[in-house]
Amino acid sequence: MQDRKTGFTLIELLVVIAIIAILAAILFPVFAQA
Repeated sequence: MQDRKTGFTLIELLVVIAIIAILAAILFPVFAQA
């Protein structure tokens, strides 16, 4: 369990990318209209 601190697993990386993509999709129209 020591390797938990070093680097992300592929699944964690995909989850982070998915969250960023969803946030970008929600926020982009707001900034585009402003």
